[in-house]
Amino acid sequence: MKKFLNLFLGLTLVLILAACGSGNEEESTEEDTADASENSDEPINLVWYPNESGNELADARDEIGSIIEEATGRTVEHELTTDYAIAIESIVNDNADLAFTGAEGYIQAKERNDNITPLVVPSGPSGTEEDALYYSWFATKVDNMEQFETGEGEYSIDEFPGKNFSFVSTSSTSGFRVPTSTILNHFSETDEYADLTEEDLAESGRFFDQVMFGNTHQGSAVNLINDRAEIAAFCDTCVENYVELAEGEENTPGAIYEVSEGAADPFSNLVGEQFGIISATPVLNAPFIANESTLGSETVEELREVFASDEVANNENIFVPEDSEEGGLFTKSADERFVVVEDEWFDPIRELSAE
Repeated sequence: MKKFLNLFLGLTLVLILAACGSGNEEESTEEDTADASENSDEPINLVWYPNESGNELADARDEIGSIIEEATGRTVEHELTTDYAIAIESIVNDNADLAFTGAEGYIQAKERNDNITPLVVPSGPSGTEEDALYYSWFATKVDNMEQFETGEGEYSIDEFPGKNFSFVSTSSTSGFRVPTSTILNHFSETDEYADLTEEDLAESGRFFDQVMFGNTHQGSAVNLINDRAEIAAFCDTCVENYVELAEGEENTPGAIYEVSEGAADPFSNLVGEQFGIISATPVLNAPFIANESTLGSETVEELREVFASDEVANNENIFVPEDSEEGGLFTKSADERFVVVEDEWFDPIRELSAE
């Protein structure tokens, strides 16, 4: 009996030690993974939405890449995409380290991978996040504007039902989330459309006669200009390198824009074509987002500091002077710069999908 008890105690001790060893090994593995992320010399993959993947923005993308390379000592590889979903999948599935997305894209990525975190957003003219805004437009051809006019300089979306409509992508903030929320809030107060849903708006034959997706803001605008759509949703910043104000006040209902001379594809054969603004809704600026599981928290924090630095704020290849003839990702009209924001900053966009 004594021998059996000693054997039992011995086996128990072995099992306890093994369990402790297993726990330490698991903890060590997690630490090793974190260290590997921080100390990696692998290229950093930066993925871009289709809107920013065109040849005309190659210099702007490269300048951002150079900032990252200088900060980390690692090369940057740019992943250009033709679909919002591809960009989001890349960073969610740890195939990308950084991405430039809209607020909606960040929210979708964060829901699927909690290691995704906002890096910075471009500020407004004040140099702070208080006016870090751009605009979601409902636009139509100039000849159609009177259909939606309710008074001098005033426009309504009452006549939207039955029209052909172009969105950007279901992952777009200003090209889908904000427009659908605006339509639902407006029409849910009517008896006929009290039960209208976002899914109804995304499918032909329910609310709109025909629904299409441009896949980019530029593509949605082209759908409108080429008369495939009678109304289109897209944002001001994504088309500012291709169009110019022809009449009225920027981002104001009734304003008319015209495709600029020398505009790059997909507007190169549409010079002089015009469209008007039915409504312009402020939207939170698009963030650069980071994957902490692939980069490591220290590297992410280093990148935040570099992006938010005065040196980057004064880099005219990143924040292009307002009077410059060169196009770019961001415009410098006053004190624009990158500012650090927390996850909670995007809650107003989250709340749109909950309405």
